[in-house]
Parts: sequence; C-alpha cells; structure tokens
Amino acid sequence: MSMEIDIGIPTEKRTAIAEGLSRLLADTYTLYLKTHNYHWNVTGPMFQTLHTMFMTQYTELSLAVDEVAERIRALGHPAPGSYAAFARLSSIAEEEAVPPSREMIANLVKGHEAVTRTARQIFPVAESASDEPTCDLLTQRMQVSEKTAWMLRSLLDPA
Repeated sequence: MSMEIDIGIPTEKRTAIAEGLSRLLADTYTLYLKTHNYHWNVTGPMFQTLHTMFMTQYTELSLAVDEVAERIRALGHPAPGSYAAFARLSSIAEEEAVPPSREMIANLVKGHEAVTRTARQIFPVAESASDEPTCDLLTQRMQVSEKTAWMLRSLLDPA
C-alpha cells in the first residue's frame, strides 16, 4: 500500500518538476560519464593537471546525480536509471571518441553550460509550486556548473 503524498505541492506540479529533474539527472549523468572518460583517456603536456581536475569534477557530478535522483523520489516519482532513458532525456551527446585534450575541455564547457540551461528551465516550474528544496538544488547545480565552465574555459584562453 502506498500513501498519498501531501507536501503542499499539487500532483500535476510534482509531476512537471520530476520530469524536469529527470532531464537534469540525464544531463548530469551523461556529463559525469563524459568527464570520467576524459579522466581515463586524457594525454598531453597538461595530463597531470587535467587528470586531477577531471577526477574532482566527476566526483562532484557523481554526488550530484544522487541528490537529483533522491529529489525526484521525494516528489513521488521514479528516477530514470538506464543508459536508454538517459540517452532519451539528455541534451548532451554521448562521447565515444577520445578527442585531443583541448577539445575535451571545450566539450566539458558545453556540457556544464547544458546542465545550467536545463536547471534554469526547471526553476520557474519549481518556483511557481513553492518547491524551495528543488529551487535550492537547482541553484546549487547552476552555481557549480557555471563555475566549472568558467574554470574550464579559462584553460582555453591563450596565455
């Protein structure tokens, strides 16, 4: 027997928020996988710096996917958890190649910008439902992704 959820957010709004968070989860997981791939496969003169930076980034993303998935569950919906679902929901393309390090950096900038855009699209829905926990989560995700994109972008600037 499952109990009705009565947290002050109507069912239809909880569903809309959970659908948006499912897209954010897919983007975040796809970016996590891409970052982990780059950590394993980066080469070149900046190897040590990028290898370490990518590890820090994929570790943060790993924790983030859990937070997003748990928020979806708290709203009463199942969190997507398959590659097929993530491929369908994500705005970030999977990476099958091993690009040069500068291209890896540029791809991760684009990925973090995509996560930010996805989070920003969900915000008005969560805000209109007075869903402060989701708004807080979205704010955190945007803040981390915007800062990470800036740091990665800085590596691409000519010295």
